[in-house]
Amino acid sequence: MEDALITILESFKYPVYRQGSMSNEEKYPETFITFWNNDSPDHAHYNNTNYGTSWDYNIFVYSSDPAKVYELLSNIRTALKAASWVVPSQGMDVNSDEATHTGRTIEVYYLET
Repeated sequence: MEDALITILESFKYPVYRQGSMSNEEKYPETFITFWNNDSPDHAHYNNTNYGTSWDYNIFVYSSDPAKVYELLSNIRTALKAASWVVPSQGMDVNSDEATHTGRTIEVYYLET
């Protein structure tokens, strides 16, 4: 499932990283996307067999242009919904390690059966 998510995120032509994987020496790109797998529990069971997996990710967008953060996250949200992901909110602000960058996140889900 992660490969499918990364493919969608990379289609926006910005660097994509696993959240927290940038080294301390690495300079922040002007705009970039990160993701984090919060959980991936079994969806349901029938006759002691897993029925599917409920994938839960956070998608983060950081940029030195605050308007780009909102625009890009909205576009990502639209693309994920078109690919059958559940995206139940418009997002929320997140801290950035760099004073030059603004960040926002959305939580997204995919039910794999």
